[in-house]
Amino acid sequence: MYCIPGNFYLDPWGKVDYAVISHGHADHARWGMKHYLCVDDSKAILKHRIGQDISIESLPYGITKTINGVKLSFHPAGHIIGSAQIRLEYKGHVTVFTGDYKTNADSLTIPFQPVKCHTFITESTFGLPIYHWQEDSVIQQQMQNWVYSNQKQNKTSVFVGYSLGKSQRIMSLLDGCAPMLVHNAIFQLNEVIRNSGMKLPQADLWQATTDKNLIQNNILIVPPALIGSNMIKRIPNAAIALCSGWMQVRGHRRWQAVDAGFVVSDHADWNGLISAVKATEAEQVYVTHGYQETFARYLNEIGIPAAEVKTEYGTKEDTETNATELPKSA
Repeated sequence: MYCIPGNFYLDPWGKVDYAVISHGHADHARWGMKHYLCVDDSKAILKHRIGQDISIESLPYGITKTINGVKLSFHPAGHIIGSAQIRLEYKGHVTVFTGDYKTNADSLTIPFQPVKCHTFITESTFGLPIYHWQEDSVIQQQMQNWVYSNQKQNKTSVFVGYSLGKSQRIMSLLDGCAPMLVHNAIFQLNEVIRNSGMKLPQADLWQATTDKNLIQNNILIVPPALIGSNMIKRIPNAAIALCSGWMQVRGHRRWQAVDAGFVVSDHADWNGLISAVKATEAEQVYVTHGYQETFARYLNEIGIPAAEVKTEYGTKEDTETNATELPKSA
């Protein structure tokens, strides 16, 4: 996504001079840019994931920076901690690029805030009518009941979620249920987030050398790379649950690899996507990664001009991958 008058890129895939970043997932924030611009809450995360020595500046939500005549500001996307929509205004025309977003509120992220615009660029990760999310209170009860059931069977509850965003949300949903431990990749990000002034539930570091008695009957949170690994296999009486929006469809291929699945998504569901688009009152909508063809066709059918835009962003939920998350011993 290139802004011609501003001469900068939004979540670029290749190396560019000036990159404006919506959030810290690896399919949106990549290494190799000469200069980065992001929202304040994402700055420390980007430095941790890309490199401490990168050239980077940040803005608070809602504060405008003018670049070559283009007025740019960040607005809450509700996707993960530090996620933002990017508002661009040039000669009176307003374009909003969402990156990834979620319209259902949770206890960690600043809720999604619709921004009125002429042109709206939206994701469509779950752009099918079958995807409808429950409130966090319902999901929380389901997850905690599963933990209590596992404890009665002397099992350790292992939750699988991406290190940035999903894991912190799992921690929030399970806070107070039982002692929590997390994989090192999650632990490090938790420290970065806390050092930025944001609060997270307590979760201790789990390693291959951790005493098994410390995790027995408790909660362990790990990144997806550890599914089927030796580290997981060494946990006695482990029950494994995957937290993802894809768990809405039980026939999804990843369902077979775990004992349970919980519908915990950091993206908007079908109704959320539609409500977000309508709230912008945009005259033109461009639909990116996900079910972009289906969602764009539906928007046209209900009278909202829309077009599909194919990108290199992940087509699966939270498609960040990080080889360093998988220990050599795994």
